[in-house]
Amino acid sequence: MKNTYKAVQVTRPGLVETVEKELPEPGPGEVLIKVEACGICGADAGVIEGLEKGINYPRVPGHEVVGTLYKTAEPLPAWLKPGQRVGVGRLGGHCNVCEQCRLGHFNLCQNQPVTGSSRDGGYAEYMLARVTGLVAIPDDLSSVDAAPLLCAGIATFNALKKSCAEAGATVVIQGMGGLGHLALQYARKMGFRVIAVGRGDDIADEVMALGAHHYVDIRKDDAVEAIKALGGAQVILSTITESAAVSALLPALTPQGQLMVVGVGKEPLTASPGLMIGRELSVKGAITGTAIELEKALKFSLLADVRARIEQRPLAQAKEAYDRMRSGQATFRMVLTVNHQ
Repeated sequence: MKNTYKAVQVTRPGLVETVEKELPEPGPGEVLIKVEACGICGADAGVIEGLEKGINYPRVPGHEVVGTLYKTAEPLPAWLKPGQRVGVGRLGGHCNVCEQCRLGHFNLCQNQPVTGSSRDGGYAEYMLARVTGLVAIPDDLSSVDAAPLLCAGIATFNALKKSCAEAGATVVIQGMGGLGHLALQYARKMGFRVIAVGRGDDIADEVMALGAHHYVDIRKDDAVEAIKALGGAQVILSTITESAAVSALLPALTPQGQLMVVGVGKEPLTASPGLMIGRELSVKGAITGTAIELEKALKFSLLADVRARIEQRPLAQAKEAYDRMRSGQATFRMVLTVNHQ
């Protein structure tokens, strides 16, 4: 059995290096995962660039992790077996003790680790994980395809499920990046009339091919007026982090419409009280999902043929892959692959 493994760690903000680490032993309620694939997410910037408070360095980033069960400290639950393929998302496993867990709100658990932030993540050959955070990966879904669905996928899938939109409703997807291109596909497959809002006509054909009924290019058109001309939106799902642009889209909502927020901007959202009251609008946030919700998202993705558009890179090229994602040049999502010798 191996005693060490390779990991790409952030030694301090801005310094990313490949290191050899001692293979850890899983503790109570933990497993050791042999990583096969790990998606690169914009939220990784919090650790890599030091944008997230309270990080203890060095830290291994990555929270879209798929691999196989390699070692356990305790007998596995009945639904797991040795060697099974599992995933771990941003939420690293609920505690089963806090008030939110007792209420059954496992995604709101106050004592769960944040994968790749408060504990080491998947830019590595191996990773420790809580059993309560494990997600069963369907046999027909490859590890590379599954990885980005564990964050970008579940964030948008759950937001649409938790919205007020019913089949046939008009839903606007704001932002055509890593989250937005998945949200667009989910919205179309869920039976909504989909208006995609993005930047530039170079992506128009691809956006339409992914399932949009209409595409609004904010470089050419006033997005609010364009959406109003199409009848307005019952739901706007915003995946961008530019709070001013999110707020500006609120007038495009129809009465009792809803803004769903999954993009984490730094600045506050602003809303006119008169608009909010006069149309009875609502704003709602949605945070990824529980392990069971993740499994539902994966099953739906298989059933409806929803997949992220992906560029693959080996683990050794993690920094280059991250830089490509941050530059905006990536084809929607980057996924690291691990080749075990």
